[in-house]
Amino acid sequence: MKVAKPESLGFDAARLARIPGFVKERYLDSGKLPHAQLLIARDGEVVHFSSQGAAREGGPEIDETSLFRIASMTKPVTSLAFMMLVEECRVSLDTPVHHVLPELKGLGVYNGGGAGVPFATKPTAEPMRMVDLLRHTSGLTYSFQNRSNVDAAYREGKIENWWGNLTLEQFVAALGQIPLEFSPGEAWNYSVSTDVLGLVVERLSGMSLPCFFEERIFTPLGMVDTFFQVPADKLHRLTDCWTLALGKGRIMFDRGAESFWANPPTLVSGGGGLVSTSADYHRFNTMLLNRGELNGARIVSRKTIDLMTMNHLPGGSDLASMSQSLFSETTNAGVGFGLGFAVTTNVAPTLIPGSAGEFYWGGMFSTAFFVDPVERISMVFMTQLSPSSAYPIRRELKTMIYSALND
Repeated sequence: MKVAKPESLGFDAARLARIPGFVKERYLDSGKLPHAQLLIARDGEVVHFSSQGAAREGGPEIDETSLFRIASMTKPVTSLAFMMLVEECRVSLDTPVHHVLPELKGLGVYNGGGAGVPFATKPTAEPMRMVDLLRHTSGLTYSFQNRSNVDAAYREGKIENWWGNLTLEQFVAALGQIPLEFSPGEAWNYSVSTDVLGLVVERLSGMSLPCFFEERIFTPLGMVDTFFQVPADKLHRLTDCWTLALGKGRIMFDRGAESFWANPPTLVSGGGGLVSTSADYHRFNTMLLNRGELNGARIVSRKTIDLMTMNHLPGGSDLASMSQSLFSETTNAGVGFGLGFAVTTNVAPTLIPGSAGEFYWGGMFSTAFFVDPVERISMVFMTQLSPSSAYPIRRELKTMIYSALND
């Protein structure tokens, strides 16, 4: 990978160079993380790239060819795919979701029941619209939220198993039988909304989500190592993935050599199913930074990216006032939500350096990215440990990156 001299792009080389040592001492030597890879860029040019730790148990270190499960960093890709269809006027942000997915017509809001008792519902104040899927105000949830009888019904039905019995269409049909947690637009809750959006893309385009991604996004951007299923000839590059277990510490979740991701998913997850590399996601970031274009390939117009990176929470509110989630890939202070990612609206409450207008997201295996259009900085961080809330490494990396600016 070509790495520019940090000074040529306004960074202090010595300050950037201290980041790998910090990561090694605090996270690798302590056994908290299995490995760590960091890519920092400015104006699309890489100014720092470091890889540390073994890709697999007893194996060589990770490198720029290593493949990582990016989980919810899939969501911005699905959101972009939907916005491409908006540009073609096949759909609008205010289109009721049931116009494309009639399986969700008539969904009501939870009003009692569960745990063996039939659900009682009340009508929604407004229909669920496409914008609600993009900004997580749909009333849908995740089974792992563990906060309501609604997410308990998701767990009981085992509807979120990517290698289970349900296809994407069957998954959405199952959601149509479970009440919403709230009326669309009235609150924010991290949810399966983007998975539902994936079926919207399939229905409107007439293509499977993997084919749409490959033909319309990955091939034009040169993202040759991003996919829902790892090809057999690339499986040796897939890293081991770990999880934290209560009382046991770090245990294996998905061994690279025997990975679930070597198999085609039954339920194609536009909310969390992709595998990628730092280099590929850097290309995606740079396209976003360039407002829809990379190396002559225009994916969407600059005005579409502008629209996606505005705060779309009702009334211009923030997550601190709207979020009902017990877990998401962001903190709430100073943060709004755009069309596919969090957007910093006020830097001061975040308590770390940044810029108003920066946008970002992460994945359950602790991967993360951000794009700062003010400072023209982007970052990709890769590792493989769930849950992503285990350690504050994202905030620490962001602090160290901004501390290295010298222009």
